[in-house]
Amino acid sequence: MRFSGVVSFVLASLCLAGCSSTSGMDALQVPSNETTSSVVRPSAPVAAAGATAETETTVETTSMAGDARMRPPEPVADDNAPPFSLAEEETVAFPAPNLPDSVEPPVQPAALMAPPKRLSRAAPAMLAGPVTRYGFRDAKPINFGRASPRHLAVHGVDVSRWQGNVNWEKLRAQGANFAYIKATDGGDHLDPLFRTNWRNADAAGLKRGAYHFFYWCRTAGEQADWFIRNVPRVEGALPPVIDVEWNGESSCKRRPSRDTVLEKMQVFMDKLERYYGQRPIIYTSPDFYRDNLRGAFPDYPFWLRAVARHPSKVYPGRKWVFWQYSGSGLSHGVRGRIDLNVFHGDERAWRAWAGGQTTVADAD
Repeated sequence: MRFSGVVSFVLASLCLAGCSSTSGMDALQVPSNETTSSVVRPSAPVAAAGATAETETTVETTSMAGDARMRPPEPVADDNAPPFSLAEEETVAFPAPNLPDSVEPPVQPAALMAPPKRLSRAAPAMLAGPVTRYGFRDAKPINFGRASPRHLAVHGVDVSRWQGNVNWEKLRAQGANFAYIKATDGGDHLDPLFRTNWRNADAAGLKRGAYHFFYWCRTAGEQADWFIRNVPRVEGALPPVIDVEWNGESSCKRRPSRDTVLEKMQVFMDKLERYYGQRPIIYTSPDFYRDNLRGAFPDYPFWLRAVARHPSKVYPGRKWVFWQYSGSGLSHGVRGRIDLNVFHGDERAWRAWAGGQTTVADAD
């Protein structure tokens, strides 16, 4: 009897210990997957606020999901790039139909499908000020022949904190009719000069818009929320821009598959379109376009970097609304170099597009 009681007691103790240990291991192995919401693409250019939801699933490697303080600092796109460019130097070209430099591509209406704005339409006189003619210089001028961007009427710039304190009145007088201003990147970085540039560009009479540098180690939903949190929804602003490119200097070394890239971009752009009532513009560079964007997003406006050849040779068949033709511009009102851009159309097309009207052009 006594021996049996001792054995029973020992066996019971071992069972209890085993159960406790198994429970502890299970608790340490609970997976943590992060999801963000998306929407099904509408057939019309602009979706209403309510839409059917699908999910974008990403595997994040942060030690504490949702707490930005526990993440490694996200890179500032500008911090590791030359202070005069959104993207690295152009390194990739594509086969294209021959376009002799001696032949000037026809000027056509803007290659953008601009959706109706949710905000009330401004009076025509408020849509855009008088167009200031080209007056920039270039530290590394390129001879584009008769395909030169100088033959297009409406030029502008893009800026970030690297340009320092900009004298927007002088920049406007040099020929800057519009400005895209760096606002955010990732999910927790705000350009320290965004608010100043946003206010002063408008005061100087430039049409202004904001851009976001997309970070491939953060969910698209978080990044869209961060942009919306920091960029005002105001009357007359240009459509928001998603800047997508490979950044070799970034601490994020991910290069997702094409399918993942397109899904994340769609989630981000859907959120911005619902909030701002404008279809976002896609800014990209040749290598990223080659890897991910050929044939994708045919109903979205593109802003193309092509600093050595005309976009029709670098991105054959792609419609575009803005062309970044130089990363080495020089101008009164700004220290150092500045990116130069041009709108795809004449003054009349610019006023129509800037006012939110829908115009479509064939690619050159």
